[in-house]
Amino acid sequence: MLFRVAAIAIALSLSACSSWVYRIDIPQGNYLEQKSIDKLQVGMTKEQVKFILGSPVVVDAFNKDAWHYVYKFKSGRNKKYNSKKAFILTFKEDKLIDANGDFTLPENFYTPFNEVTETEKRKEKFKQ
Repeated sequence: MLFRVAAIAIALSLSACSSWVYRIDIPQGNYLEQKSIDKLQVGMTKEQVKFILGSPVVVDAFNKDAWHYVYKFKSGRNKKYNSKKAFILTFKEDKLIDANGDFTLPENFYTPFNEVTETEKRKEKFKQ
């Protein structure tokens, strides 16, 4: 009987120490920063986007023109540090046409990439 009580007491005391066990942080997916998102513009090719953001975690099997950048962080310390972020890019004819997700798009996102501005047109006109 004394052995059973001692075994139970040891088991309970060891389970109380489980909070002292070190648990690692687990990051999964593509970690994106806002400064990388700020470089995106409509009209960029898939290669240009891949250069800026890296390869996507998920390329939709049914829609090759949709790239999904997903990031999940599981903290080993506390659940309040856990986070999830998703960012989806849509292409048409190998050009970026739309983006949405957990990041804010820059002001110049909808300005087509490599578009000739009015001031550049005027400069070209005066050169001739």
